[in-house]
Amino acid sequence: MKAVEAGPGGEEQVVVSHFALGTWLNNQKARRAKLTPGQLAQLAEHGVEWA
Repeated sequence: MKAVEAGPGGEEQVVVSHFALGTWLNNQKARRAKLTPGQLAQLAEHGVEWA
């Protein structure tokens, strides 16, 4: 999640992208042998227990 501050006019354009987080996470787990140590560390920082 990213905080966005409004500009001087009070409006800010924000692009919202919706995706299936559960599907993405399951794909990462299934392909974890191909993830770099850095990628695994980032997942672990966000509470992914298998990373």
